[in-house]
Amino acid sequence: MDNISMSEYLAQVNRNANSSVLGENPLLKKAFTGSAYTVDTNTNIFTTTYGRKVWQALNNQTRFWNAVPHSSWGNTAGWRVRTDRGSNRSRPVTELGTLPTPDVSDLQLVSGLPKIVATTFASSVKAMYTAQLEGGIGDILATENEHSQRDHVKELHSEILRERQSYITSATNSTSAVITLPSAAQATRFQIGDTCVIWDDSADAFMGTAAGIATPLTVDSISGAAITFTGQVFNATPVAGDLLMVLGNNGLTSIGSIVEEDGRNIAGVTNTTTLGTPAYDLTTSDRTAGTWNAAASVNDASGVARSLSLELLNDGIQKVRENGGEPKLILVGHDQYFKLEELIQTQQRFMGTETYQVNVGGEKTFAGTRTGMELSTYMGIPILADADTPKGQDTSGALIGSDVFLLDTDYFELAVAQPTQYIENRDFFAVDALAVRGLFYTMAELRCYSFFHQAKITDLTA
Repeated sequence: MDNISMSEYLAQVNRNANSSVLGENPLLKKAFTGSAYTVDTNTNIFTTTYGRKVWQALNNQTRFWNAVPHSSWGNTAGWRVRTDRGSNRSRPVTELGTLPTPDVSDLQLVSGLPKIVATTFASSVKAMYTAQLEGGIGDILATENEHSQRDHVKELHSEILRERQSYITSATNSTSAVITLPSAAQATRFQIGDTCVIWDDSADAFMGTAAGIATPLTVDSISGAAITFTGQVFNATPVAGDLLMVLGNNGLTSIGSIVEEDGRNIAGVTNTTTLGTPAYDLTTSDRTAGTWNAAASVNDASGVARSLSLELLNDGIQKVRENGGEPKLILVGHDQYFKLEELIQTQQRFMGTETYQVNVGGEKTFAGTRTGMELSTYMGIPILADADTPKGQDTSGALIGSDVFLLDTDYFELAVAQPTQYIENRDFFAVDALAVRGLFYTMAELRCYSFFHQAKITDLTA
């Protein structure tokens, strides 16, 4: 028999394969008789499995948290701020003239204890076993552990970017006060354990269980847009147009609280002679604009949204520099980032790029070493876009565009008293259930050693 070519051999193999699968004369039209399994009707022959990979439909980015320098807590709970140079202790002296009279500087005290953030998860023993069977998710405890790690860091990140006041749309004030906010998004500005007061717009005054800020109410539960203060009522029933404000922050202090001042119009609420957000042990009446414990500038538009402009940005930078600071970071939401890019390009300018380095304990890499985050810049200042940047509210309480922060990060640090710890409990008698529980907790606080060198632009369009 003569040798056949490779192409002829493959053709014969293909014909034989088709014949074995399709039978003889596959093109001959025949009526089907008998029974056959089909996926559509015989559901017992196939069961959908989903694999063990869990995809994320959540934004787990923590960009600002990563950008702020981290440090150990140290052995103090507060710091001192020098706020004046003394009176006439520095002046010209004639040849035989008298010397200036000695005087002392004013030293102000700021204190803040570390805050605790905890994340828990659990799984029953039965779930841990069955999840390992065919079609199961696998090691459910390890999966939840991984997810909880992400959630824990995301919560820490959200804490330091959380706004601490909101417009009120309605309220009930019988037995247990219930405040309804414009949306569930505004409700995330508050947390269980926060102590709150309202700003009564008609009375032009703060209200807790009594008039003033001495008797705040404690948040007991949050559901959707409703904040409940169980067993507590306000001195005056809140109405639409009042503001709910955090007086005692149960979580980490946020930059929204830090970069603030008194006497400001928030969400169109007027006649606010002492309205502001407290930070650390500073109250709402201690942060007069232009003083040491207020921001260099908080540029608002009384709840009326306006477009971001280079003039607004330049004014904020100027105010920080006039107070002796130098913005090291511009924090924006993604909406303002693209607006800023459009502004610069239409004026035939271009954003530069720069590697933003975070110094730890005064240590930094050698010049030229590529490290940190690659960011756009404006006037040499890195621009960081973060999806969790807080947003303003208009005069109806609706969320508008994200704020813009001009931060001198030389005065910021995340002081960590206890780094993140993991604790697991497999003592069934202790938990009184056949379940394993896990816990992550961190003890820390965002510190700002100078409010005077920070600025914010708010009431911007999205």
